Amino acid sequence: MNLLMMGVNFRTTPVQVREKLALGGETLTQALEAIQRAFNCESVILSTCNRVEMYFARLDGTPLPAVGEMAELLGRLVELEGGSLADSLQSVEGENAVRHLFRVVSSLDSLVLGEGQIAGQVKQAYEVARQAGASGPALNGLFQWARQVARRVRTETGLAQGHVSVSSVAVDYVREVFDHFGDKTIAVLGAGKMAELTLRQLTELKPKRVIVTNRSFERAESLARAHGGQAVPWTDLDSVLARADIVLSTTGSPEPIVTLDRWRQISRQRKKGRCVVLDIAVPRDFDPRIHDGDAVCLFNIDDLNSVRNATLEERRSHIPAADQIVEQEAARFLRDWTRRKHGNAIAKLTREFESKRETIVSKLLQKLNGRLSPEDKRYIEGAFRLLQNQYLHGPIAALAEESANGAVQENHTLLDALRKLFRLPEADA
Repeated sequence: MNLLMMGVNFRTTPVQVREKLALGGETLTQALEAIQRAFNCESVILSTCNRVEMYFARLDGTPLPAVGEMAELLGRLVELEGGSLADSLQSVEGENAVRHLFRVVSSLDSLVLGEGQIAGQVKQAYEVARQAGASGPALNGLFQWARQVARRVRTETGLAQGHVSVSSVAVDYVREVFDHFGDKTIAVLGAGKMAELTLRQLTELKPKRVIVTNRSFERAESLARAHGGQAVPWTDLDSVLARADIVLSTTGSPEPIVTLDRWRQISRQRKKGRCVVLDIAVPRDFDPRIHDGDAVCLFNIDDLNSVRNATLEERRSHIPAADQIVEQEAARFLRDWTRRKHGNAIAKLTREFESKRETIVSKLLQKLNGRLSPEDKRYIEGAFRLLQNQYLHGPIAALAEESANGAVQENHTLLDALRKLFRLPEADA
């Protein structure tokens, strides 16, 4: 298959380079149009925070963009020097590019193994290219097949099982303590990015109320408003903790804000019931001695990270099974591509042999008319058909092997040779 992937990712290129190459919105569409004008080939651009990859394809054997040419074009689009980009761009082609895309869409090549977002990003990248008229028969087939690969890996392996973000693990801990949340109050201490990410998942539990307190009351109001909660002044912290069933603490305080003695004072104000404290601040906000495993369940960032790491380790055990699916699907795709690419030529070649075989057998049977039994005639016809199939097997198998090995990108292919040797019209082939 005449296919090329060129790009950068988090393994090969630092973020300061990746962020300059990031393409989105009008810039992405402009890049697809510029590629079409400059190289007249199919293209899909996948641009995420961890990778910017460009896929190119042609149905014929003409060369695809070279690294230097693509670097120069990209440099103009993102206002960077093309020479410096050429050193950053990595490329794979043919069968290896197919395998690479299938690993990417299955999250085998992701920063967080097994994350589910990449499959949607690949789908969106393809849809943008399709709507822009940049993709065609080759990339349409490849990216549609990639969705099937991602689905198989997700359903047939445990690669995506379990949560691996601190916020999602925190919610898992809360679910283990409480079996319902309609009467629960969530108190959020701090209003930074981690508080926002974790609160977003906690509110999916549909609690009765959310209270946010922060040293900056304006930031507390902003976070509370975004999640249908109530902002409370930092001076009312003790009252907030006395009412809370679930506490999410993410302040940047250099010292614990809730000591053991302070918690004991707060406990006297609390009604009966268990309290879960998710202390994901560094340094910690709560004295770890507050945890008793009964009235108070305190989980800190190390507890959450240990579960996260255990989940990732479990996911790693599924890599061989996922890799096997990728290999199977890559082989299937290439076989299917070969059949579709060479189908007309093979059909034309077969018809030519069929016609010649039928003519020869017909003349032979006419000459031997009256001296052959019906069984003899069937034997002769079968023998010539077998001879035809044996002659055709070699060329057809060679075409499949050439495509699977990626050699079809050469200017002179076996298909070209077959056209010349057997006088097959190129339009029909």
